[in-house]
Amino acid sequence: MFRTLRLDAVLIQAVIAGALSFAHLHDLAAAAGQDGWKAWAYPVSVDLLLVAAWRRMRKDGGNRDAWLWFAIALIASLGANVATAGLLDMNDVPDWLRILVAGWPALAFLGGTLLAHAHTPEPEPAAEPDLEPAAPDLVVERVPDPSPELPPAEPAAQETPSTPEVTPEPVTPAPAASVPPALLDHARKIADAHHAQTGAPIDAATLRARLGIPAPLADSIALQLA
Repeated sequence: MFRTLRLDAVLIQAVIAGALSFAHLHDLAAAAGQDGWKAWAYPVSVDLLLVAAWRRMRKDGGNRDAWLWFAIALIASLGANVATAGLLDMNDVPDWLRILVAGWPALAFLGGTLLAHAHTPEPEPAAEPDLEPAAPDLVVERVPDPSPELPPAEPAAQETPSTPEVTPEPVTPAPAASVPPALLDHARKIADAHHAQTGAPIDAATLRARLGIPAPLADSIALQLA
């Protein structure tokens, strides 16, 4: 199957602009003394330099040399368009313009050579991760110098002061506290129950705990129940 040819407005505009610029460059070169096939070679040279500079700019990004040669080729193309628009007498071309037209081939060759052999920066390779384990840092511990041991000091003989002998005085029993008869009867019942369970007489501490009374009163009751 054949592809359908579609006309693009931008493509048509580019063809028209290229044809007009090509014709203006040819007319200017012919007016400057370049006749025959040489007049047709000038527009080809300008357009090729323009395309080469544009491709280098797109490839290298912000390459200053590519921008410089693109500007030179664009000025040459625009200059020819303006010069042939009636601002220049094509029958009497000034000498400086003849010099520029005559020197253009060498200038275009220099620009094309520099653009073709321009160095393209290569992307830097990604750094490979270091697979070797890092050596641990050596930590030097400072050992304190052993201090000379001093002999233990002999304990000083403690002098015990002589104390006079104290003769203990005989302890007289405290007078028995008065016990209410009802409390004494209740204590006797508890003592009898304790003796029946344990087979031993009740003591003052147990009697105190059962009745919840002070120690002197418990001792007095225990003496009376004995």
